[in-house]
Amino acid sequence: MSRPASSAAASYTRYETRRRDPDPRAAALLVIDLQGHFASIAPPIMPAVASTVALCRAAGVPVVYTRHVDPVPRTGPLGEWWPGDQITDGTPEAELLPGAGRREGDLVVEKRTYSGFAGTGLEEALRRMGVEEVIVTGVMTNLCCETTARDAFVRGFRVFFSADATATASQDLQEATLVNMAYGFAYIVDCKRLEAAFGKAK
Repeated sequence: MSRPASSAAASYTRYETRRRDPDPRAAALLVIDLQGHFASIAPPIMPAVASTVALCRAAGVPVVYTRHVDPVPRTGPLGEWWPGDQITDGTPEAELLPGAGRREGDLVVEKRTYSGFAGTGLEEALRRMGVEEVIVTGVMTNLCCETTARDAFVRGFRVFFSADATATASQDLQEATLVNMAYGFAYIVDCKRLEAAFGKAK
């Protein structure tokens, strides 16, 4: 397998097709699946995740976490696609990583497939908060992050997708998602872009 990759070293602007600033009064940050199971690919993005979480909290943006937990036994397409690669609740693999920045009171959504919205009540929770935009961070860029972002888009949320606070198994997969997101689903951002946008909104 290729080495884990994020786009921390590359400017998000290389992927941009459209530009817009997130509105901190209407946005929520989604931190996808930063769990022990993904500890091998998450380290390169943890500083950017920490910065993004801090920026959002300072701007009053709610922070929402997802945890992937597989049913036992796991069946269906996900079990067929990833045989033996199970995340079981109550194990270290299922717990959020310490550097994920979760605080008491943060919403944590448990999911059983790639999308953070499928069967989780996430959409309803965001609507109750008055959220109209989501900022997507976490792992894996091309699986759960991308699927959650696409699902958010078709549910009517404006989507912002982090280039430096997402990671996956290879640079090719990382870049493919950023290109797809920018083409039809999301505005691409990074920590510096969020900092500038939130500064303008004050």
